[in-house]
Amino acid sequence: MIDSRHHSGNHTHSPQVSFVIPLYETGSGIEALMQAFVAIRVEGGFELVLINDGSTDGTGEKVHELIGSMPFPVTFVDLARNYGEHAAVLEGFRHARGKTVVNLDDDLQNPVDEALRLLDHLEKTGSDVVYASYKRKHHHWFRNFGSWFTNRLATWMLGKPKDLYLCSFRAHSRDLIDRIKKYTGPYPYIDGLILAATNRIERLEVRHEPRREGHSSYSFRRLVRLWMNMFFNFSVMPLRAASVLGFALGLAGLLGLIAVLVEHFLLKTDVPGWASLMATMALASGTQLVMLGLLGEYIGRAYMTLAGRPQSIVRLLQIHQPETQMS
Repeated sequence: MIDSRHHSGNHTHSPQVSFVIPLYETGSGIEALMQAFVAIRVEGGFELVLINDGSTDGTGEKVHELIGSMPFPVTFVDLARNYGEHAAVLEGFRHARGKTVVNLDDDLQNPVDEALRLLDHLEKTGSDVVYASYKRKHHHWFRNFGSWFTNRLATWMLGKPKDLYLCSFRAHSRDLIDRIKKYTGPYPYIDGLILAATNRIERLEVRHEPRREGHSSYSFRRLVRLWMNMFFNFSVMPLRAASVLGFALGLAGLLGLIAVLVEHFLLKTDVPGWASLMATMALASGTQLVMLGLLGEYIGRAYMTLAGRPQSIVRLLQIHQPETQMS
């Protein structure tokens, strides 16, 4: 059944929970992912919201084949191309009808039963969001390092609490989802939106499973894209750092000028300074180019936003509603 109606604002018959999962090159793993939800029970019912983020390995076709046999509601959002994980998740939030919403990955390293623990902790604490934390992560060392570095940057640039570990496995209140899904900029960063929208944040230690099949699409390019979204869309810290650097170089230049004048007029010595002069000019010129690049990135992103660059485009919206809904 194909239905293009935008139904995220109608909660008259909303399920208790929406599980939002972005898909990218999930391949044959999609069947195990969907079957993992068949055995769970949620009082008030639940739905699955799957977002295909431009996969080229037939993930969308596999979902289309399996969706009709699911005993619970499934919403399948097929994006026109790859927009990145955060844009895909935000699009999923717009189609989620649940009174609470859980975001998790498609590789089953976030166990479904642990998602229920996040929901329980969300209800007990009355918080807006509960982040998962891990005693041990079964990821490649490069991905673990990238996550660690991203969290350090978020603490410095976004004011993230030091004891909070940002990750894509989290449970959200409906109120928080309704706030952050209004963001329409072309460079979304979910954690930045959350940190800007609430300070009622909790964490819960959960287990992390080894990957069952396939390989992670986590790459250095995607990591850099994430950092740039954090830098230029949710913080002015780079501009402040550039100002501090410019002031420091200006002060160093002033001190150097004073030293030259003292040597010339008081010590009566003239020191040939061609090499030091060239080095100083190269440093100053390089710094100016970096500052211009920072300003250009901010201006370019502002232009893209004002020009209406789409955050994501939905190619197909498929909604499966079983005759007897699980609860």
